[in-house]
Amino acid sequence: MTFGTITAILVSIVLILNIILAGFVLFLERRDASATWAWLLVLFFIPVVGFILYLIFGQNLSRKKIFEWKDTNKIGIMDITKYQIELLEKGEFPFKDNKTAQYKDLIYMLLFHDRAVFTQDNHVEIFTDGNDKFQTLIEDIKSAKDHVHVEYYIIRNDELGKKLLEVLIEKAKEGVEVRVLFDAMGSRRLGRNFFKPLIEVGGHASAFFPAILPHLNLQVNYRNHRKIVVIDGAIGYVGGFNIGDEYLGLNKKFGYWRDTHLKICGNAVYALQTRFILDWNQASTHKISYAERLFPKLEVLGETDIQIVSSGPDSEWQQIKYGMLKIISSAKKYIYIQTPYFIPDASVLDALKIAALSGIDVRLMIPNKPDHPFVYWATYSHVGELLKTGGKVYIYENGFIHAKTMIADGKIATVGTANIDLRSFRLNFEVNAFLYDQALVEELVNIFGNDMEKSRELTMEEYKNRSLGIRFKESISRLLSPIL
Repeated sequence: MTFGTITAILVSIVLILNIILAGFVLFLERRDASATWAWLLVLFFIPVVGFILYLIFGQNLSRKKIFEWKDTNKIGIMDITKYQIELLEKGEFPFKDNKTAQYKDLIYMLLFHDRAVFTQDNHVEIFTDGNDKFQTLIEDIKSAKDHVHVEYYIIRNDELGKKLLEVLIEKAKEGVEVRVLFDAMGSRRLGRNFFKPLIEVGGHASAFFPAILPHLNLQVNYRNHRKIVVIDGAIGYVGGFNIGDEYLGLNKKFGYWRDTHLKICGNAVYALQTRFILDWNQASTHKISYAERLFPKLEVLGETDIQIVSSGPDSEWQQIKYGMLKIISSAKKYIYIQTPYFIPDASVLDALKIAALSGIDVRLMIPNKPDHPFVYWATYSHVGELLKTGGKVYIYENGFIHAKTMIADGKIATVGTANIDLRSFRLNFEVNAFLYDQALVEELVNIFGNDMEKSRELTMEEYKNRSLGIRFKESISRLLSPIL
């Protein structure tokens, strides 16, 4: 058999495999049409490499149930959810704030599809600076009496990471239950022995979707992007900050790191606790069983109404995205958005364009520099469509903005871990707090206004005059955006 014959046979095999895989993607996976076309292009234009990329990036979790906790009913989530849904359907829900009642449709949807219990007694503190956030967090951890639950997408082996570890080790020595959950891909640079000192004194650490072999993780997609801390079941943290020195503004590439994070005291902490336990029990062999001390009776500390909403590729519905769509469609005056990545699907982009065309003041704030080049240029491409409809776009110039916030009409906001992009909507496990509180939302509006002073507005004229090189980067990145 000649070399040419062998080559022809190999090429034929590759083409047949490509056709089979293409059929699998097209007919069995039931993906979004844009993602399907993107994968078909990759498979046909780079056959062998495309096949490998699909094995790494293209797996589908949508039909798998990966989070289970048999003790969930002991918390009473099902009973509370059912009771609140019945009251909303009857029009008898006892809203403490009448302004919140106008969002009863959104509250109902999040209750029905995500069991996002509605709580009305929370006190919330907003952090926009990493130094302030981590100083407060560490002080709260030092005061822990029973347990500390920590969950971050990224934990680095640097000064901040070591400082947090030292505090956790001290608490474990005191007999406090310490559990740390980190994402194996986001924290891939973390040494295998980083948590060994914590484990040696009785603490626990687990990786979400760990690599099969060192430095070889085929689960590039479907990462746990959540950032949650729960202390004694009474204090909860959720937002955009990870654990690393760059989040303190110590990375020269990014400069000052501008993010948004919440500290919550009140019954919404129960939802953060439940979310952590579900995530922990998926990743760890040391399962958590229900105990009353994990859900202590809490004092009424505030008046902020909150729903904690989770979403991920295991869910039938894209709960956080649907919540955002409902906020956009309900807006009457303005919508302010901050996100490091703006790669919305057609539904979100159309909703924002319709809002802008309807005379609603739509403002988007994005970074002035990329941390992921393809994602940045895909963002820039979508920005242009918003500008055409009269939306305003601001480029943050005072470092890197990583905040994930949406504010509407001074009455409602969502803050959490989800970006306005396809990855957060469909591929990552995320968690957001939906906030119904005029005073708190006005604080977020003021923060947005202060950030505008450190930003420059991107005009339509400037966007039209962008270079040919930028246009090329946009085109390629936008083509790949469904699978970025």
